[in-house]
Amino acid sequence: MAEGPAPKKPTSTAGAAASDAFAALPDEILQHVLSFLPAQPAVRTCVLARRWRRLWEGAAGLRITAANAPEPVCKPDDLVSSAELREFVDHLLLLRGGAPLDSCEFMFDVRDDADVPHVNLWIRHVIRCQVRRLELSITREEDPTGLHFYVDNLPLVSRHLRRLELNDTGLNDSFLDLSGCPGFEDLYISNGGFVHAKRISSKSVKHLTVIDSSFNKPVRTVIDVPSVVSLQLEDPWDRTPVLGSMPLLAVAFVRLGTDSIMSLDWCYKSESGDCNDEHCQGCYGLEGDSLNGSNANGAKKNKSVLLNGLSEAKSLVLIDESHKFIFKRDLKCCPMFRMLKTLLLNEYWCVPPDFRELACLLEYSPVLEKLTLQIFFKGPEHKFEIIASYSQMEGSAAISKNLKIVEVKFEVADEGVLKVYNFLQTLNIGFAFYIAAVCYHI
Repeated sequence: MAEGPAPKKPTSTAGAAASDAFAALPDEILQHVLSFLPAQPAVRTCVLARRWRRLWEGAAGLRITAANAPEPVCKPDDLVSSAELREFVDHLLLLRGGAPLDSCEFMFDVRDDADVPHVNLWIRHVIRCQVRRLELSITREEDPTGLHFYVDNLPLVSRHLRRLELNDTGLNDSFLDLSGCPGFEDLYISNGGFVHAKRISSKSVKHLTVIDSSFNKPVRTVIDVPSVVSLQLEDPWDRTPVLGSMPLLAVAFVRLGTDSIMSLDWCYKSESGDCNDEHCQGCYGLEGDSLNGSNANGAKKNKSVLLNGLSEAKSLVLIDESHKFIFKRDLKCCPMFRMLKTLLLNEYWCVPPDFRELACLLEYSPVLEKLTLQIFFKGPEHKFEIIASYSQMEGSAAISKNLKIVEVKFEVADEGVLKVYNFLQTLNIGFAFYIAAVCYHI
């Protein structure tokens, strides 16, 4: 008697369900998922099945990283050496061709000088792939000249680029001339090296963040971004950059932190930029200072570095934890803040006996509605607040008639806080003061 066909082996229910689930998804969904993987495991999916062989080539996101990255996202045995990384990425980009990219991240450490031109070519290649968001987190940790990876001295040209994020990147004028990117909107720079850059220029960028970066020493770097609506500038090293006109500025946060003690903006003879020595670079003598005006005869004078560029802001935070030179210098030619409605200041602006810095900003902020003073504390976790409501009937002509709220936040009700309170009283403001204790759950 002939035997029938051999019985089929039972199929794993979980495996069949997973297979069916993937089979039901269109290629576009699978490629979107692959965009979130580092390039190495994304490419390895080509061995899963015939359908997966070339799916990775059309993924709209590309994450090129290695185990030596500042924040590794690969397994320890993935592409440890520079030679392996170079060979992998060269073949990767060759096989992808010009397939469009929505996002691309480079995250690794360059340990061989021979790799530098390869990396710059990779960057140019993804730009030609119409990338919309590009992140560079490339370091040179073993380079004796410094941590920064210096990009080539060529401008970026792209109608598609929208966001550029740069970490530990050495920059120059050509790369920072973004006039060839008419749709560019968002620039984020952390630990950037501007020592060879005289200008950041973009007519289209709307959001600019520059954190913990070293700027040009002999020449003040100019930030020329007239379409910016939000600005964050924190802890600049060496020379503080000069801000150009920003007529659309809505929100700005500027902090000269404790690291800014490394700044070269200082003068032995004057604390406020007026030593009357025309050869003094701190007060007068830097190229870039001429951006915000000059004398009619062309003679150099102390120009505004930060405040003129911030004068159109509607909401402004000014924090100084360093040596105060730049803000004191700027206040000598303080602009009118005609649009400013919300202002937050730290204790630098509240210096007795005359509180000159605070009084100056209040005088030049005619439509201010809310003032917040953070006195003698680090971080957001203050313990007490003095909250004041403004009485227009008893107000002072020296401050905004629109002022509704004044908040004073502090840790300890010491003599400094009392002096601030007394100064606010001298403005003849009708306050209904009350102290609120701020509690935190542990």
